[in-house]
Amino acid sequence: MNRIWKAYSQASLILRVTIALVLGVVVGLVGGETVAAWLAPLGDLLLRLLTFLIVPIVLFTLMVGVNQSREGSAGRIGGKVLGYYLASSALAIMVGLTVATLFSPGSGMTLDDDASFSVPDNPGVVDTLLNIVPNNIIGAFSELNMLGIIFTALVFGIALLKMRQSARQQAMGERLYGVIESLNEVTLKVMAGVLHYVPIGVFAIVAETVSRQGLETLLSLGDMVVVLYIALAAHLLIYCGIMSLFGVKLRAFFREARTPMLTAFATQSSSGTLPITVNAARRLGISKSIYGFSLPLGATLNMDGAAIRIAISAVFAANAIGAPLDFISMVQIVLIGTLVSIGTAGVPGAGIIMIATVFAQVGLPIETVALLTAIDALVGMGCTALNVTGDLVGTSVIARSEGESLSEEPADDATAAAAKG
Repeated sequence: MNRIWKAYSQASLILRVTIALVLGVVVGLVGGETVAAWLAPLGDLLLRLLTFLIVPIVLFTLMVGVNQSREGSAGRIGGKVLGYYLASSALAIMVGLTVATLFSPGSGMTLDDDASFSVPDNPGVVDTLLNIVPNNIIGAFSELNMLGIIFTALVFGIALLKMRQSARQQAMGERLYGVIESLNEVTLKVMAGVLHYVPIGVFAIVAETVSRQGLETLLSLGDMVVVLYIALAAHLLIYCGIMSLFGVKLRAFFREARTPMLTAFATQSSSGTLPITVNAARRLGISKSIYGFSLPLGATLNMDGAAIRIAISAVFAANAIGAPLDFISMVQIVLIGTLVSIGTAGVPGAGIIMIATVFAQVGLPIETVALLTAIDALVGMGCTALNVTGDLVGTSVIARSEGESLSEEPADDATAAAAKG
């Protein structure tokens, strides 16, 4: 038994996750819903473990990151992060509209008159901005209000930095910082343990998803699925071009990014994948002062995959009713789609909320949303994987713009540390 565990734990995480993904597909197709239902608790456990780590990862990593920032750099880095995420989301919608216009998914399709879908509530931009400041800290933590947690971490991190710079409170501030830094290291130790369970959870989640969706669903709306994945691939190529311009080594990047990409693909949760994305950033040698801010924020704000999904769904819906989008409608979708992606939860099903909201704003038939829910899991997997990839791309590019050198050599999961703290 010890030999089996040793072989398992020493194998690379990406190898274990890849094998788990393939086995999950096979078991889902062969075993059916009975086997998948038996495996479901194993997948639920992975999601619980990853969710369990979100608050300490965001809180302690961001507080430590703020206190490791160079004087005057925090505001500059924050501006770069926000600017990159907004530009990237807008670009993603334009890529989606371009690819969908070329391939015209939904042309010739007849809508089911019985299909219906009620538009879920979307908080809107103003409410989202107000929700950045939580009513109380405990509520933000218990509800996993990501923007509220980030705000809390930033406020207390900056206050701690001021204490450490104060002549009167410096000693107290240094002691408190030592405690926070220790808690951050403890959290990373726990994360290293959870990483060993990731392949098991991925196997269970994929098996359940495949058995529930089946091949029939994929084939029935095949054009929509294929076009969406073509657009995701096109945007991934754009990522490669951006990273090459900033001197990010693509081989080293994807060596570390593929594990969070596969995990996001299986779990369909950008927020849930955050601990694994943080681990990838550490292994790349990015400093805490950058990834501690950009990754938690990206898990909430940066939804490139979801933005592409909005664009392609809009073209699909317009073609299904025989009214292709004009230029003005496309501009509206770019603007509205970028705005509604802000603050939308990085969890399974959030993409449907975004699509329904955009459709309601631009006058597209809500009935098509009911049709698109049938392939929610299939397209959600790829979109979430691109969301997480975009977070890591932005973090790497910003790190390079700050003069950091990213690691080109593989690092051990348990001992990887940021190059600059």
